[in-house]
Amino acid sequence: MRSLWAAVFAAGSLGPPSPTPCAAFDALYAQIRDGRIDRAIALDRVRELLPQIRDYYTAHAPADPPRPWRFPLDGYGRESIGGRNGSGYQPAGYDWFDGYRSKGHPGHDLFIHDRDQNELDDVTGKPVAILSIADGVVVAEATDWDPASRLRGGRYAYIFSPAAGGMFYYAHAHSIVVKVGEIVRAGETIGTVGRSGRNAAERRSPTHLHVMFLAVGDDGHPRPRDIYADLLRLAHK
Repeated sequence: MRSLWAAVFAAGSLGPPSPTPCAAFDALYAQIRDGRIDRAIALDRVRELLPQIRDYYTAHAPADPPRPWRFPLDGYGRESIGGRNGSGYQPAGYDWFDGYRSKGHPGHDLFIHDRDQNELDDVTGKPVAILSIADGVVVAEATDWDPASRLRGGRYAYIFSPAAGGMFYYAHAHSIVVKVGEIVRAGETIGTVGRSGRNAAERRSPTHLHVMFLAVGDDGHPRPRDIYADLLRLAHK
């Protein structure tokens, strides 16, 4: 019987095993994102990697207590949350394993003041920092983006939080300043808000951060969970 890695090679080579489970997850997600791997193989690999990522985090995380969650836009609050009463969260039809073909909008858009769309705050004239909501480890990121790409997220980062039981996804960034395998604390800067991504780059789209939380259950399938109430709570701090 072929090994799991042999099956992955046949589906679209990931190359040899990566030096850390985080790097392996990043490579796997690129395959999922681009629709270049069989769904069943991808799910098996996620199930295999997540316990390793938890162990990696435990081995590398600081010994001091976890930090409290933070609102993900520096200098902004609840006024930045798009929609009404959390209406921006539309998970119907979404499946993480569908990659760029996924439907729905299982997250929230947080808008910055950027009338001229230069990716700078209108008042300060400076980039707006994206802050990590929770302690975690970077398991996937994209620091480059081609405007001709069909991908929706543009420059993005996935941060796995063992305490939260899932992954936070931050998309449409101008820059991502963290690397795969890096341990981050709640409130630390992971990038700056931008306009990258298939739809976010259009002039009709105001400059915003897309943030999503994917809970990972025992079956290893990342599924969206609404964090609107959490965002409201964090916006008051």
